[in-house]
Amino acid sequence: MPDTRSARVGDPPRPGRESTEAAAPTWWLWAAAWPVTAVFVLSNAATPLYVLWQRDIGFSKGTLTVIFACYIAGLLGSLLVSGVLSDRVGRRPVLLPALVLAMAACVIFATASTVAALVVARLFTGIAVGAVVSAGMAAVTDVAGPRRKRLAALLASCAMVFGAGLGPFLAGVLSETLPAPTVTVFLVEAVLLATAVLTTLRMPLGRPETPATAARSWIRVPRVPRGSGIRLVLGVAVFAPGITATSFVLSLGPSLLAGLPGTTDRVVAGAMAFVMFLAATGVQFAVQRLRRSVILLIGAVGTTAAMAALVTAVHTASVPLLIVAAVLAGTGQGTGQLGGLSLLNASIPPQRLAEANAALNVGGYVPAGVLPVASGYLSDASGLTTGATVFGAVLATLAIAGGLVVLGARSRIR
Repeated sequence: MPDTRSARVGDPPRPGRESTEAAAPTWWLWAAAWPVTAVFVLSNAATPLYVLWQRDIGFSKGTLTVIFACYIAGLLGSLLVSGVLSDRVGRRPVLLPALVLAMAACVIFATASTVAALVVARLFTGIAVGAVVSAGMAAVTDVAGPRRKRLAALLASCAMVFGAGLGPFLAGVLSETLPAPTVTVFLVEAVLLATAVLTTLRMPLGRPETPATAARSWIRVPRVPRGSGIRLVLGVAVFAPGITATSFVLSLGPSLLAGLPGTTDRVVAGAMAFVMFLAATGVQFAVQRLRRSVILLIGAVGTTAAMAALVTAVHTASVPLLIVAAVLAGTGQGTGQLGGLSLLNASIPPQRLAEANAALNVGGYVPAGVLPVASGYLSDASGLTTGATVFGAVLATLAIAGGLVVLGARSRIR
């Protein structure tokens, strides 16, 4: 159960943690999560608009998944630097440039007329997201203080998935109801990012203490301290299949919908993504008091069930089943993400937390980039039904394996 009590005013900051002289009020935890939400709104805002760019620019489903994967490439590259950098120089110096880069991505998206422009915009978005999932989520934990770590993990995780769902929903609605369908949502998002900049400037963060790893390289594959590897492995084992499932829905979901009767409306595509991430948000509040091993097992089951529903949906041309698959995928990602973040927050020292967050996301986003791209090209060659079926079978196998790993180690985690 999350502890929402604040430390007494005047208590000294915990060594090694970027903190204020007194614990921040609880409302600041919610505010500290806002930059995470704002950047993740951008992360998926383009999802319902790809069908318009495909029509106007002309590119295949394989190219579409490559555009999506450029976001993953930018994110992974960012994670090689942002976690270590944030732990050494502080959260704010990493977050502010990321927010500015996200604003630049908005401008490029709003004026895009070529595949190259979409690639650059997605790359910039991925870099910004990489900084936010490491430094931004760690900032929420810093503001929360040592007594509210579980609440911090919940808010940071929910901020991520809520923003990821809000973006495509806004894009779908605005593109159908207002002029300039591929422009308006990015103007709105630029305003949201500006408010996130103001929030970051005012966030109650102190100076970081130099971690013991400061003498090592600034650019490296993120890692966790010795003895915490099992917690990272357990988190990745469930989080990776979950976020790969939602990545597939985001990259090829609109194409799947377009192939089903009566579902060409962009609001439907945006709403499906929104419902998926709304489920990812809601399930985290529902399971927050359970043991972390149980939360992870729920994630593995959710992702497996999502893949069964997805395969059935594409073979029966069922829109309701496709939506069920999206909701279950959101459940899998949300619980896998919460379980992984909670495990890290409970054991990783504050001066290594951003790097640990980066390590969890590297483990999750590598398959989330590779498998949907492979599925996209397979769909071009053999049809969307075949591509979705193979993807579903592979990912269900990974989700089941992740659940078995958690079962085997459940006695070692609370």
